[in-house]
Amino acid sequence: MAKRRAPTRGIDAERRKAMDALLARYRVTSGKGFRLADYDPADTADLALDKKEAQRLLQEGVAWLALEQQKLYAQDRWSVLMILQAMDAAGKDGTIKHVMSGVNPQGVEVASFKAPNAEELDHDFLWRHVKRLPPRGHIGIHNRSWYEEVLVVRVHPELLDRQKLPEAKRTHDIFDRRLAHIAAFERYLADQGVAILKVFLHLSFAEQRKRFLERIEEPEKHWKFSAADIAERAHWHDYQKAYEEAIRATATPHAPWYVVPADHKWFSRLVVASALIVTMDDLDLAYPTLPPEERAKLEEARKALLAETA
Repeated sequence: MAKRRAPTRGIDAERRKAMDALLARYRVTSGKGFRLADYDPADTADLALDKKEAQRLLQEGVAWLALEQQKLYAQDRWSVLMILQAMDAAGKDGTIKHVMSGVNPQGVEVASFKAPNAEELDHDFLWRHVKRLPPRGHIGIHNRSWYEEVLVVRVHPELLDRQKLPEAKRTHDIFDRRLAHIAAFERYLADQGVAILKVFLHLSFAEQRKRFLERIEEPEKHWKFSAADIAERAHWHDYQKAYEEAIRATATPHAPWYVVPADHKWFSRLVVASALIVTMDDLDLAYPTLPPEERAKLEEARKALLAETA
């Protein structure tokens, strides 16, 4: 596990220590020996919180993120990329809504990736994602990502037919090679000042069933349901294996995975917010300081404004 340094500024030391202890349960920085079965989707880290208390803690985190995002934008050196992956109904959209609710939308870019269109299929599989990477000073959230190429395409290899790859490149180890390309690309992004965190909202089979039934039985949730969701549910175990392979191959200290229990939405949102907070706290963000000559110009401007008559 990557060694965490003590923060020099940002959240207070006690709060940071508590967040590190919580996140250590779910952070994966090396794929060696990783097993998805070791993570309980219903885990709440023994936190006994009622809904009101959980909301209060989340709002505190959101308020801190809003302040740090201002520094991120003003400093204009780092960018932050959070990748969200999950099975259907795990709560990706709700997580984005609640965790980013207080952050200035001008500094956050959410990209939701569906099945690739004709133009995207005429390019390499990373092309459409590169176009949506966050610029410096911004937070980018990818709702699904390049990992779909080693998840849904692995489970449904017939999708490779649409990608028009040369036959010589459709070898038996294509997904291992794609995982290697992804790991190398994330290393490259980290070297360019992109702080990466990858979140897998780990939902149980039983909880997905419950949420699907809610979508069917509650009219206001009908729009969320698709018959395709049930078809994909039949491949549950194949997807679990694909996620395990992906995390094993790409978990690193510079681009860690967080396997976040998702059966309890209040808890998964707290963990995701904590992961984002810790990622940004490690950047030691600060407002830029002006050189002496620029500060002198500010003082001249202040004096000129004070000297004005109404």
